[in-house]
Amino acid sequence: MNQFNKDIIAALSSDKDITLNEVLRRQIEVAANQFLQNELTAVLGYEPHTRIDRSKDDVNYRNGTYTRTIDTEYGEINLTIPRDRLNKFQNALFPPYVRRTDGLEEMVIKMYSKGVTTREIADMVERMYGHYYSPTTVSNITKRTEHLVEEFHERKFKYSQYVCVFLDATYIPLRRGTVEREAVNVAIGIRSDGGKEVLDYSIAPTENGAAWSELLQGLRARGIKDIQLFIADGLVGLQSAIEANYPQAKFQRCWVHAERNLLGYVRKNDRREIITDFKAIRQAENLQAAKEQLAAFSAKWESSYKRRIKNLVQMEELFTFFSFPTAIRQTIYSTNLIESFNKSLKKMVRRKEQFPNEGALDRFIMTQVMEYNDKFENRAHRGFKDCHDTLDSMF
Repeated sequence: MNQFNKDIIAALSSDKDITLNEVLRRQIEVAANQFLQNELTAVLGYEPHTRIDRSKDDVNYRNGTYTRTIDTEYGEINLTIPRDRLNKFQNALFPPYVRRTDGLEEMVIKMYSKGVTTREIADMVERMYGHYYSPTTVSNITKRTEHLVEEFHERKFKYSQYVCVFLDATYIPLRRGTVEREAVNVAIGIRSDGGKEVLDYSIAPTENGAAWSELLQGLRARGIKDIQLFIADGLVGLQSAIEANYPQAKFQRCWVHAERNLLGYVRKNDRREIITDFKAIRQAENLQAAKEQLAAFSAKWESSYKRRIKNLVQMEELFTFFSFPTAIRQTIYSTNLIESFNKSLKKMVRRKEQFPNEGALDRFIMTQVMEYNDKFENRAHRGFKDCHDTLDSMF
């Protein structure tokens, strides 16, 4: 007799009122939560309670949990899903949009959301379950998430105020007769309590001011009335789109993009030194110190790269982040946060054969967005808790 059977018999013996169904529900709940812990242990590479050096930036470790429920054929189970500091843990067992576990078709949708191609899914289902699903059938099953896509793009926002919103686009191959890389415009917002979420995204042949203006109009129409700061690169037309929809918002030009652009205008032998000097401006303690560093930077390099240095000196929007609390400046000086999301999105896309139409791409992006939001919407981003009251007072 195995341990599972022993546990069932023990539970039935100790409580005469308990049903076999309830015993099985409890056993599934325990097993599922243990599986989640084991998954994270495998990602981290060491057991719980192992002593590690947490002072290093690249060291990953357990970082709290969040809860959710799943319906099974034996009843509702409660899951405590662990988190890790570097956000490398991706729970493969229970995708965020699946609330039941008793269907083969839900497993198909789950695999699709993880980047498995329709052909690979069809092959796996046949080998594991004896069911033959053609790639077309698999594609039709995934179309059942279409209502989730519509609900996401049309939903009313729970919160009307966001401290900052990051805007960035990434390019993904899409078929419209021929296959070309098209822009996926993404907006991620962070509230004063540190919760962050993908607010919306749109698909367009190219990234341009008109597409961004349409996306921002949608945010305002669905309930986001106040945004303190936008962080983006210097795309022509983007700032105009922001000013038209959120005229009171400030704009932060991405420092990382500015650094990359600077490198393209200087000689190879000067690159390391000039970037070190340029970063020192951003790392200044306050705005006054930053402007002093900028003056020193300009005096040192203007004779060699006059036009480029002059352009940098005139970019006042590089310094906007200094008007916000020190605790969050490391987050808001660049678009690194949203670029990380876009990078993970493209990583998942690489496994796909191709997206045959915009609807297929939209459904796929939605699954990634919902997973991201499920994980981070109620989790305070670094630094925001430390200045929650200050950020609230800015509205």
